[in-house]
Amino acid sequence: MLSKLDHVNVRTLQLRTMIDWYVDVLGMRHGERPAFSFDGAWLYIGDDPVVHLVEVDGDPGVGSESALKLEHFAFKATGRAAFDKKLKQINEPFRVGEIASLKIAQYNLHDPDGNHIHIDFSDND
Repeated sequence: MLSKLDHVNVRTLQLRTMIDWYVDVLGMRHGERPAFSFDGAWLYIGDDPVVHLVEVDGDPGVGSESALKLEHFAFKATGRAAFDKKLKQINEPFRVGEIASLKIAQYNLHDPDGNHIHIDFSDND
């Protein structure tokens, strides 16, 4: 029986830029990673490596916007006011969707490679 999503694996042509974005914008920590035979990085929330970046050369295998692919991944979060303020201070593009039936606000962002990520805050935050 499944219990939770462990991590997402993202292929990129711009490893350093992606590491910096996940650390600076989302507040993740760049941490330890096994010595694989290919370059990459693991980004952590607490003790969990939740975003695995893999550096690729050439075509990253990204399809057109109409191709089948992962549409987004999401994180639950707290501290909505501080997150909103930070995004505005660093001029990070985002949009907010209020989902009344779920009692959440979704902050929709795109990383430097264009991957759609949303950060979910409860209405109580």
